[in-house]
Amino acid sequence: MGKKRVNKMQGSGVDSGKRDRALSKIAKRKIDRAALYIESTFNNTKLTLTDENGATVMWSSAGSLGFTGNRKATPFAAAKVGEVIGEKASVVGVKEADVFIKGVGAGRESALRAFSGKGIAILSIRDVTPVPHNGPRPPKPRRV
Repeated sequence: MGKKRVNKMQGSGVDSGKRDRALSKIAKRKIDRAALYIESTFNNTKLTLTDENGATVMWSSAGSLGFTGNRKATPFAAAKVGEVIGEKASVVGVKEADVFIKGVGAGRESALRAFSGKGIAILSIRDVTPVPHNGPRPPKPRRV
């Protein structure tokens, strides 16, 4: 039948090629204060770093680091995304950041902890998760 090929990933669970590629794409300009947007859903965790005007400087997600399926929504994957964005931000020169967290996924806190662990001061943390005031209109009663 032939020899089976096995793709071996490192113990961290992150595809090293995709991590290196994510770290190679770094913005050219220097900024010292930024805003970090964390969107944590039930399926994925996305981090976006913007300058003070709101222009996106860099972004990353659990899917772009090579996590697939259910593993994208884990706190471990979110921590790896936070580390990558933290490393990129420190190269660009970010010293302090305001954080805006949106969503109810499992990676909210772990992404923030990994980002702040790279030596960037967190000035404020705001939860901007949308909350419905009344929700959609209920279905009309069933006629039997």
